[in-house]
Amino acid sequence: MLEVSVRHRYGRDGFALDAGFTVAEAGVTALFGPSGCGKSTLLSIVAGLLRPDAGRVVLGGTVLVDTARRVFLPPEARRCGVVFQDARLFPHLSVASNLRYGLTRAPRDATGPGMAEVVALLGLEALLARRPAGLSGGERQRVALGRALLARPCLLLMDEPLAALDAGRRAEVLPFLARLRDAARLPILYVTHALEEVDALADRLVLLRDGRVLAEGAVEDLATRTDLPLAARRDAGVLLPCTVAATDPGGLTRLDFPGGTLLATARPEPPGTRLRLRIRARDVALAVAEPRGLSTRNILPAVIQDLAPGSAPQEVFVRLAVGPSTLLARLTEDSVARLALRPGIPVWALLKAVTFDHLGGVR
Repeated sequence: MLEVSVRHRYGRDGFALDAGFTVAEAGVTALFGPSGCGKSTLLSIVAGLLRPDAGRVVLGGTVLVDTARRVFLPPEARRCGVVFQDARLFPHLSVASNLRYGLTRAPRDATGPGMAEVVALLGLEALLARRPAGLSGGERQRVALGRALLARPCLLLMDEPLAALDAGRRAEVLPFLARLRDAARLPILYVTHALEEVDALADRLVLLRDGRVLAEGAVEDLATRTDLPLAARRDAGVLLPCTVAATDPGGLTRLDFPGGTLLATARPEPPGTRLRLRIRARDVALAVAEPRGLSTRNILPAVIQDLAPGSAPQEVFVRLAVGPSTLLARLTEDSVARLALRPGIPVWALLKAVTFDHLGGVR
C-alpha cells in the first residue's frame, strides 16, 4: 500500500498542494482532474523527483519521505517504475536492448516477470530488433511500459502515458495497459485527465481540484455522486459491471448486469467476458407507464431513489434503482414536473442499444 500526505507550494504566491490519499496493494488508482490541479506534482513527489515542503510518503511500510524526520530516499532507492508522457527510450538502442536496460535496474533479489513474459504480455515480439525512431507512438509507449516492468518495481507510476497519442493510438495501447494491470499485480498510480482512461483502467479514483483531494474511492461509487465535478461533464453517468452473455443472429449482444439485461450492438468479446459499461445520464429517458411500440430495445423497470439539481440550469439528476444497480438520468425540470417524478415511484428507464459506445474496458 502507498500512503501519501504532503504539502507543497511553488513560490510565495504560487500553486499550493495539500493532499493525502492511499493506493491499494494492487490495481490502478487514478489521479484525475483538470490540468494544473496537482496530479503530476504528486506523482513527482512519490517518484522522488520533487522534495515536498512537508509530509510523508510510505510504500509498503518503507518510508520514502518524512520531512519531520528529514527522510528523503533518492529516486533510485524507491523501487518505482515510471512511465512518462514521452517514452524516453534510448534512441541508439534496439527495443530488445531498451528492455534489457530495465532488467539491469532490478535488484538482484527482486522477483518479477522475465523478458519473454513481458514481451508476450505487451505484444513486442515483432519489434525487438527495431530502434525507437522506427516505432509508432503507441509502440514506443508499450516498450516504455515493458522496460519499467522489467525493473521489477514495487510501484508503477504513469504520468499521462497516452496524452501525446491520437485516438487511434490510445485505443491500441489501452488493452495492453489493462493486461498489464491484471498480470503485474502491482499498485499502479496513474495520472490522467481523460475520463475514458479512468473508465478503462482504474479501480480507485482520487479526484483533485486546485491542489486538494475532493474525494477518493471506488470508481463506480464516485461516478454516481452528483455533488462532484464529474457530474458537470456531458458524459456524466454510471459505470455498470456487465458480463457478455451471447450475441444473437440479429447482431445484438446481451449484457447481463446485477438487476437485468441490456442489449447492445454486437461486441467482439466472447461470452463470459466481464465489462464495465458507462451509461451516460443524458442517454437515459424515463416513462411513467410501460412503453410499447418503440424501436428502443432496452426498457428497464426501475424505482426512483432521489432527485438532485443538475449541473446546468433547469436540469435535474434522477437516481434510479434497477434491482441492486444504480442508473442516473439527466432530465429537464419541465419533464420532472410534467411526469410528477418523485422518490419511491416506479418508472421505466429507456436506453437505445446504439448508445453503448463508451465501454469502460474489459475487467
